[in-house]
Formats: sequence, C-alpha cells, structure tokens
Amino acid sequence: MVVIPFGQYTDAAGEVTALILAPIDLGLLFVFAVASLGVYGIVLAGWSSNSKYPFFGSIRSSAQLISYELVMGLSILPVLMWTNAPGNLAGLSLVSIVQSQNSVWFVFWQPISALLFLIALFAETNRLPFDMPESETELVGGFHTEYGSFKFGFFFLAEYANMVIGSALFVLLFLGGWNFLPGLANPWPVGAWGAVLSILWFLAKLCFMLFFFMWIRWTLPRFRYDQVMRLSWSALLPLALANLIAYTLIIAWLTPPTL
Repeated sequence: MVVIPFGQYTDAAGEVTALILAPIDLGLLFVFAVASLGVYGIVLAGWSSNSKYPFFGSIRSSAQLISYELVMGLSILPVLMWTNAPGNLAGLSLVSIVQSQNSVWFVFWQPISALLFLIALFAETNRLPFDMPESETELVGGFHTEYGSFKFGFFFLAEYANMVIGSALFVLLFLGGWNFLPGLANPWPVGAWGAVLSILWFLAKLCFMLFFFMWIRWTLPRFRYDQVMRLSWSALLPLALANLIAYTLIIAWLTPPTL
C-alpha cells in the first residue's frame, strides 16, 4: 500500500503534490512484483498441512494465478503504451498514470483492457466465481482447511487486503484515481481541504469497487475448474493479445512522424 497514491495536495502557488507514502517511479512494477509472491504462500500453506484437500487447493491456486497474471499483465500494457507515447513520459509511476486521466478516464479509452483487468482481478483475489482454491463443495475448505484461530485469521486478512489493493489499482489505472468526473476539471480547493476532498473522492471510488466485488459474489455461481482455465487460455489471453496489437496500431497511427 505504500506505493499506492490516494490523493493530491495543491499549495498556494498552484503546485500539485501527490499524496503517497513511497513515491517511486516503478510503483506499478513494484505492486505486480510483490503481488506475484502470494502464490508461494498459498502453495506452501497447502503442502505443509500434510493433507490432500489443502494440497489440491494450493495446486489449483498456483495454476489459476499464473494463468490470469498473464492476462492482467497484457491488459495494462496498452495503458502504459498510451501514457508513454511520444510526448508523454509517465513511465511506470502510478501518479503519472493518474495525471494522464485528468480529462478522460482510461475506462472509456480502453474498455477492453479495463474488462480484462477486472476479470483477472477477480481470479487473482480468489473471489467468486473464481474461488477455486477454496471451493467448499469439492475441497472442504481449500488450502486453509487445517488452519484455525490466529493462522486462519492471517489468511482471511490477506485475502481481503488483496481485494482492497486490487480495487485501488483498478481505480488508479482506469477510473481516474482522485480525478473528478470525466470532462470536468478537479474542483479541489487549495490547501488541506482540497487534499481531504480528493482523498474522500478516491475512497468513494474504492468503496464502489469493493461493493462491486461483493455484488458479484452474491450474484454469480462458481465456475468449474476446467471452465476457469479454459476461459483464461482460450478466450481472455487471445483477446488480450488482440487488444494489445490493436492499440499498438492505433497509437502508431495517432503519433505524428518525427524527422
């Protein structure tokens, strides 16, 4: 969470400063690098239980996370290409990506990328309809069947923390972060009140995403394991590659040639 920006502060001179605990230029890469380590904890938790059902759940989790991490990575490449086109040098900074959405959110420019990222996010956070590692009807309780009390609490906390961070990442990449509505200038006043309002607006978007997670969990049934894997490799991955190629051609066509 330290590399997740959550608002802005505007001083009396009009200079805007992003509110972030660790302002690094490789914030997006750092988030993905740390998030990819979660699969090791799940696999080791299932294996160390010395029980077949937790072990099956951990194996399912590793295959699912690897499959959908490819889709998630390919879905954000058009965003990075758009923000780093000639004349724009946002790099991998989440602050620069948010500032690139001052006029229009990327969910309108790149709806396919947003949809792919959202579906992969559900799979990465093991939420319905992708909660294969914890499917009670098949695996009793998944990889944390043999855990209880304090240890189970850590798994429970990690799952919801992953959901919060993933929702914040979707807000930053596709919903404009703390920027106001598309086509409208930010109404945040100068000083501390402006910073508070920008934080509240970011939290409102974050709460909407969390409600969307809960709503999908209440609405859709669980997929079968073969359906989950087939969806990733046969549908989402080819669509992500086609989307990447399409936006590469669009950006090349919109970029003026340089002599």
